Amino acid sequence: MYGGQGNRNFRDRDEPREMFKATCSDCGAECEVPFKPTQGRPVYCRDCYKKHAPARDDRRRY
Repeated sequence: MYGGQGNRNFRDRDEPREMFKATCSDCGAECEVPFKPTQGRPVYCRDCYKKHAPARDDRRRY
């Protein structure tokens, strides 16, 4: 089961990821995102995403 084959459902890390051009919903800057933007859902550039992303709790809970 775990004989080094890996999970075939995951994208090969060596393949370049397809990027899509978008306009940031916050600042209007042109940016690229790794998913196809959907009408009616906001898309943020890297800087604006940081402002809108939920706060991360970096502590690991076991």
